[in-house]
Amino acid sequence: MDVTDLKTVFHTQDGVVHAVNGISFHLEEGELLSVVGESGSGKSVTMMSLLKLLPIPPAEIASGKVMFDGKDLLQMDLEELRKIRGGQIGFIFQDPMTSLNPVFNVGFQIMEPLIEHMGLDKKQARARAVELLELVGIPGASDRLNDFPHQFSGGMRQRVMIAIALACDPKILIADEPTTALDVTIQAQIIELIKELRKKLGMAIVWITHDLGVAAGISDRLLVMYGGFVVEHAKVGDLYKRPLHPYTRALLNTLPAEGSGETRLRSIKGSPPNIGAEPKSCPFAPRCDYAFERCHKENPLLERIEGVHDVACWWDVEKEAPRHDG
Repeated sequence: MDVTDLKTVFHTQDGVVHAVNGISFHLEEGELLSVVGESGSGKSVTMMSLLKLLPIPPAEIASGKVMFDGKDLLQMDLEELRKIRGGQIGFIFQDPMTSLNPVFNVGFQIMEPLIEHMGLDKKQARARAVELLELVGIPGASDRLNDFPHQFSGGMRQRVMIAIALACDPKILIADEPTTALDVTIQAQIIELIKELRKKLGMAIVWITHDLGVAAGISDRLLVMYGGFVVEHAKVGDLYKRPLHPYTRALLNTLPAEGSGETRLRSIKGSPPNIGAEPKSCPFAPRCDYAFERCHKENPLLERIEGVHDVACWWDVEKEAPRHDG
């Protein structure tokens, strides 16, 4: 998948909200790309824009291309997109309790995409649904097909969501903070499950998270987002060893250091940017210790530094000097 210059805005009573501001990235076959950043940075809106899952209006995809298998998803009509959604691209949403339909049993909800996208009859779809529940580790799968979402725990509901997303053997799985609402033990189980399924099925995964610890353990590459922009992109090892954007450094500094004896968690000073105003300067400048005059006047573009490491910053944090004259 190739995403180029994706911009998404929301038209509200208070004006235009600039949620995604020219995002570009590439997803390789079989790799895991994590998208990290604080709440409101545009992670979920970016991924939902790819499949036009946002309500239009108030949302508007103002520009961009999303090339998948030689076709631009943003130019497809709804009928064409329906064949892609759930069929070739699976989506795991944040909250399984609100994503699963409470009035249908889970068997119906797993079987629906199998019948719709793969042309299976009800008997075949039911057999496949049992396989999928077993694949995601739900015991007594055959009996549990008749249960409703409220009869499952939070972790089991998330496993059902994963089963639905995997039903049609998608080429890409987008997981939108799939462990956020779960306790730490269940989070670890879901992460291990995703890692096992990736090995077994060979699909590419986009993992949306604000948890840098989780991203470090599962990713090939990371996109760091802030204020609707990608501010840094690198292979996972490079980014953690050598963060080049002040925001990435600040994020990493909020992680508690093992054995440090610190009793208070560190935070990033200031507040998130106002996305109701059209961005004309670096969105992180008001919170940045390195900001100088140019940062408040002009927004830097994402620039390749070396290898697979891109950063959008006027300041070189390693040389402690402006990256470019001007």
